Amino acid sequence: MTKKALITGLTGQDGSYLAELLLAKGYQVFGLVRRSSTSNLERISHFSDDIQILSGDLLDQSSLMDVIAEAQPDEIYNLASQSYVPLSWTQPALTAEYTALGVSRLLESIRRCKPDARFYQASSSEVFGQPDESPQTERTAFRPRNPYGVAKAYAHWMTVNYRQKYKLYACCGITYTHESPRRGTEFVFRKITHAAAQIKLGLANELKLGNLDARRDWCYAKDAVYAMWLMLQQEEKPNDYIIASGETHSVREVVECSFNCVGLNWQDYVSVDPAFYRPDEPVQLIGSIDKIKTELGWQPQHSFEQMVELMVDYDLKK
Repeated sequence: MTKKALITGLTGQDGSYLAELLLAKGYQVFGLVRRSSTSNLERISHFSDDIQILSGDLLDQSSLMDVIAEAQPDEIYNLASQSYVPLSWTQPALTAEYTALGVSRLLESIRRCKPDARFYQASSSEVFGQPDESPQTERTAFRPRNPYGVAKAYAHWMTVNYRQKYKLYACCGITYTHESPRRGTEFVFRKITHAAAQIKLGLANELKLGNLDARRDWCYAKDAVYAMWLMLQQEEKPNDYIIASGETHSVREVVECSFNCVGLNWQDYVSVDPAFYRPDEPVQLIGSIDKIKTELGWQPQHSFEQMVELMVDYDLKK
């Protein structure tokens, strides 16, 4: 029988790639979209006729229950949240409503309407904040240092508690920063590749950035969503996994690699602006992928350099 999947955050980077993956595997795909987001369908326009879009909102539990009752999904992937960290400082309450309490509403809706559905919660490396060990593992203590990380920590532990209390098949994927051509240009990696392409084509002449020495564990979004799907396919009990590359690179390395792709010297175009420094600049976050590699056989299929090259190439064509 055809499997059915419900995706929240369908119109985002991860939601669009996950929908493509599930369609390729023969799923019937439903997407939860807020009415205010129905016009923001650019990332899914090329396959929107193959999925069913349902109206709902993480702020409204009755709408979530209606959507689950209608779709009767075998798998539910919660990828929706307010995920831009700087915005979480200016709108902390809204971030909590969607990213934290929204997950409580969704879990309760699943418990009431489709308790046999398998549930994936998109957790985040921001829950670690200032970890006491590096690399981080699934056992590393949570010490979030911004409202987004706090909200994600709440959502993570609510998922674990519903799994334990109600025996739901519920998993958390602690994803580290992951990128793709579908990433918004407000995020630094895509901001850099987009600017390199613009400067190469004469559409811009400078790029202002914050801390060039900041380091991140970056992986490719397509690799990440495959790990999400894999987590819900296990016959054994549900479990939580870190999804990462297992290595770090600096913002400076992203800049150098991006401008090398277009044959330019980055130092001629890039300047540091203190306005772009994050108030909560995290310590080095790097994820250990030993557990997911050993138990699920997953590891990234794209290198850092490959990811930069394909994103710059996309931005040049765009």
